[in-house]
Amino acid sequence: MEWWKMSDNGVIVGIDLGTTLSEVSALVGDRPRVLGPGAKMLPSCVGLSPQGQLLIGEPARNQLLVYPELTVRSVKRHMGTNDRFELGDKSFSPPEISALILRELVQWAEQELQTKVTRAVITVPAYFSDAQRQATREAGELAGLEVVRILNEPTAASLAYGFEDQTRRTALVYDLGGGTFDVSLVSIEGDVTEVLASHGNNHLGGDDFDQLILDKLLKEFETRHHVDLKDRNPVSYSRLRWAAEEAKKKLSSEQYVRIREEALATGPGGAPLHLDLELSREEYEAMIRPLLDSTMESVFQALGDAGKRAEDIDVVLLVGGSTRTPLVRQLLEEHVGAPVRQDIHPDLCVALGAGLLASRLAGHDVHRVLVDVSPYSFGPSYLGPRDGEMYPYCYRPIIKRNTPLPVTRTERYFTAAPYQTAVEVSIFQGDDPDALKDILVGNFLVEGLTPVPEENEVLCRMSLDIDGILRVEAIEKRTGLSKHILIKDAIKPKSEAELAHARARLRHLYSERAHATEARWEETVEAAPEAAAETAVPSAPGGPPEAELMAQMAEAQRLIDRSRELLPAVHDEDKEEIVDLHEKIQEAIDAANQEALAAAVEALRELLFFIEGK
Repeated sequence: MEWWKMSDNGVIVGIDLGTTLSEVSALVGDRPRVLGPGAKMLPSCVGLSPQGQLLIGEPARNQLLVYPELTVRSVKRHMGTNDRFELGDKSFSPPEISALILRELVQWAEQELQTKVTRAVITVPAYFSDAQRQATREAGELAGLEVVRILNEPTAASLAYGFEDQTRRTALVYDLGGGTFDVSLVSIEGDVTEVLASHGNNHLGGDDFDQLILDKLLKEFETRHHVDLKDRNPVSYSRLRWAAEEAKKKLSSEQYVRIREEALATGPGGAPLHLDLELSREEYEAMIRPLLDSTMESVFQALGDAGKRAEDIDVVLLVGGSTRTPLVRQLLEEHVGAPVRQDIHPDLCVALGAGLLASRLAGHDVHRVLVDVSPYSFGPSYLGPRDGEMYPYCYRPIIKRNTPLPVTRTERYFTAAPYQTAVEVSIFQGDDPDALKDILVGNFLVEGLTPVPEENEVLCRMSLDIDGILRVEAIEKRTGLSKHILIKDAIKPKSEAELAHARARLRHLYSERAHATEARWEETVEAAPEAAAETAVPSAPGGPPEAELMAQMAEAQRLIDRSRELLPAVHDEDKEEIVDLHEKIQEAIDAANQEALAAAVEALRELLFFIEGK
């Protein structure tokens, strides 16, 4: 199927492209529903198997234990950068990895809706920069999608909750996901949802909580055994990362969790070295408390920006999987005091809100009106007085943060010297009056100005559209001479030929992928709180419970590590059989096939017993 061609069937889906999990939704009947198999949440992981097979979602996440060097996770944190991911002999940009995730979600939607999907609303954190938004749009284009709207995640969440009556409410949307955090203050009245202010941190989320636990585990192992796993054994490091993530999840409902990982390394004489550690919720909360305190600072920054006080908040809406941490609710109740709601699945409400907006854009009878704001201030630097002297990096924003979108603002400036024929326009993001303390997002040169002896007036027009994409134009007032730029920060504009080449490359890779056995499809999740709250936690579609599968995979990894150490000394026939069993284990992990994995593990165990007994 040529998935890159456009269709006019009117279907628009909503996509939450998350750091840890991603979802797709659309209007089914009279409500938006999250679409897909199983738990309807796709792990945001992409990998290549040792045989070069493309892995997306659960198979890629499972592979992290065995081949972390062939797997990409948390790509959302790299959006808007020039980073590259090297997987085997292939290299990918962040938008390309994200495009593969988007493509898988589209396939889920197409299978359930039984129609082609070529248009989407894609959500991003409210505090995403212009470059990150552009990278997200590029990912959609590479996936063959027309991105009809880039939507802020807290805004999407507020749409998903909705309120039936006409009472005006002020809600605080606290969105703490796997890799990003933002908080938005929204006003909801009837069919109108208006964002009053936003604040946040693009590099704060559950991944950071995992890292704190992981650092503790690594330090404990090094203290006990004098071995630094991070430098010496990437596979064992990956196993501990997984254990840290599982411990974090359990501590949301348990007071203690025991972390046991066997044979992480070998000691003197080849003896296996283990880790056995108990972690309490109290210890864990002490570790993450500084990070959560910083989110409270963002809460009060947003309140101040909107001219509100804590007592003005009617309700707090929790969004994102990391809000399951009990300390989050505790801090919000202490600092804000308003009722805290989490009655819609925190991992799904953003996708549901995106689906609601998507259905409205597709022309369905959805009456909510959306008003969004810019989370940043933008403006050019200029020559002006500072501390009694002329300073070339003075700054005053033209578009101030929390301005409703879309917006166009124009400010006037003057050339600094007589007969000046060129001026460099540097655009910054931030609020500090010293431009050098803000973020440079782009610059361009305006040449050919009229050489006049007096000051020459130059207008700077800045437009921020509904997707948060910034356009800047400098215009000579007397002649109309203009030069403009689309601000993309580190992301350079790509030509249609470059985009077409990238699409073809990803399409070829995707088409080679061997599709796993068709998953069992469960009922879709509706936006109704009682339905969404019952959604199961993520697991391999149609597969065994995650804990049982994890135990099998850990055992498989221990045997693989042992067999790799023996490979140089074994007979060629045994070596061939070991490699064959490694491949069978990986295939079973990719398919989350418990039975096949158990058989392959047992065969490898018996072979090693035979070899080591020779």
